[in-house]
Amino acid sequence: MYYAGIDIGSLSTETVILDDSGLVVAYDICATGANSRFAGEQSFSRALERVGVSADSVRFVVGTGYGRSNLPFVTKSVTEITCHARGARYLFPKTRTILDIGGQDSKVIRLTAYGKVADFAMNDKCAAGTGRFLEVMARALEVDLDEMGPLSLRSTRLIPISSMCTVFAESEVISLVAQSTAREDILNGIHHSICTRLAAMMDRVGLEPELTMTGGVAKNLGMVEHIRSMKGMEPNVPQEPQIVGALGAALIAVELSDASQVAEPVTSVLPDR
Repeated sequence: MYYAGIDIGSLSTETVILDDSGLVVAYDICATGANSRFAGEQSFSRALERVGVSADSVRFVVGTGYGRSNLPFVTKSVTEITCHARGARYLFPKTRTILDIGGQDSKVIRLTAYGKVADFAMNDKCAAGTGRFLEVMARALEVDLDEMGPLSLRSTRLIPISSMCTVFAESEVISLVAQSTAREDILNGIHHSICTRLAAMMDRVGLEPELTMTGGVAKNLGMVEHIRSMKGMEPNVPQEPQIVGALGAALIAVELSDASQVAEPVTSVLPDR
């Protein structure tokens, strides 16, 4: 039997499949788009295809993320705070602080020595410090998202970006471009401004080593470098930071299945299309 975790975020949806031994046998990442239910179904179906099994082989499914309530086939819904904590702790057992930077929100989670959530803070009222903010800045600078981190590391000076409002920051960046300011210096300033905001969130929650970064923005080398410099510690970055929430959900699925002795598989998961 298999176990699944599905994390439906604002921009992307991830599925992780575990086998009976608790090993990751497949995962999938897809865009959420306008229909979160379809995104969850699609991601789950593609992950199952990679394993080569049907939904009947899945014993327990845990849903998480903002769209978790839209999936009728999940066995249990769990908050993303709990799932990210579980996933990060599984990958890096000494994790005490998690910095999760998602598409439209960012979170700092502090754990106890036993891995329980002690406190957290979330920025979900505006796009500042999120993947969406970086997407807007990338468009203004005409660079690919994947290029932003490496380019920023080539900067020779820090250009302060005073506004963290996405609209005003975009105007500020466009003005700097018009002044022929080097793109790498502008990017360095963007990353510095975002990380200053995130560092303040970590200070409010209480930063405990080890620090683990999750979410798609953790792939940005410039962001990782600024966090390292500001907080004076080397953050853990998973090989695929985007699936940590779904991984935690899948691990919780194993635990809940064992606790409840659920024997019925998940059936009739996907509608005919």
